[in-house]
Amino acid sequence: MKILLLALLVVLAGCSPDSSLSDTSVAFLAAHPKRLQELREQCHENRNQVGDAVCVRVAKATNQRFFGKGKTPYTPPKSSPKF
Repeated sequence: MKILLLALLVVLAGCSPDSSLSDTSVAFLAAHPKRLQELREQCHENRNQVGDAVCVRVAKATNQRFFGKGKTPYTPPKSSPKF
């Protein structure tokens, strides 16, 4: 019984989330432009080493910083343009 319990604990310990990915979330990268720039350069130089998942998050964070949250309302001009 103790061996089974110990084996279960070892297996569950291996299933813990990877803490090294915490600084590569889209929200974190969008808020930290220096880290975003570092990862953009790494993805450009060697995408295979960095990994596709990280590079996709980098691209999403770049788009989020450029386009914003998309909540800017449309404000038409007060007068029509003259052609």
